[in-house]
This record gives sequence, C-alpha cells and structure tokens, in this order.
Amino acid sequence: QVQLVESGGGLVQVGGSLTLSCAASGSIFRIHIMGWYRQAPGKQRELVAITTSGDSTNYADSVKGRFTISRDNAKKTVYLQMNSLKPEDTAVYYCYSNLRPSSGTNYIYWGQGTQVTVSS
Repeated sequence: QVQLVESGGGLVQVGGSLTLSCAASGSIFRIHIMGWYRQAPGKQRELVAITTSGDSTNYADSVKGRFTISRDNAKKTVYLQMNSLKPEDTAVYYCYSNLRPSSGTNYIYWGQGTQVTVSS
C-alpha cells in the first residue's frame, strides 16, 4: 500500500523559514510527479510547487523566489524549503504524488497534511 508521509510543519514568525519533507513508501514502480498543495481556512486547495521525473518544476506565483522544491529519487522524498514566510502562507500543506504502484496503473496520492502557521 502506497503512502505519503509528511513532516516539518510548525509555527514560525514572519520572515522565518521551514522545510517540509514528504516520503513515499510502499511498492512503487515509478514516481512521475511529486509536489505540494496547500489549503487555508475557507479557501480552496491550491498548487504550491511540483517537480517531475524529468526534473522540471512549477511554482505558484505567490511563492516564486521564496520557496524551493527538490527531490531525492533514491529516497522517494520531496522537500519544500520555505523562506521569507508571510502570514498568507499559513495553511495545511499536503504532499501530492502522481505515481504508478508496482501493481496497477497511475494514480494520485495525497499525504495527511501538515500545518504551517506564520505569526506576525
């Protein structure tokens, strides 16, 4: 059974930094995309950043220049380095992956979410 397990959320002051990690586990044939979405109270879930198996990346305009996504294929882990955090970055951050399990076809998986709170 494939799982995405996140870590690294917490409380930080404005201008501070946090690093989120997400590790995929289980019987996985290939990981196509890994990334992060977030959902603030009363708002829809939105893309933060994703990285593909071809090492291309895509960022939301609101985080460009402040957040960096990276990936360790051997560890099946994706990281999100968040710098210069703002109160509007406060949200639950969800790990996302489009992958192919060893048995089955491509499927989208989500982590359980980790809270990031930026205090002013």
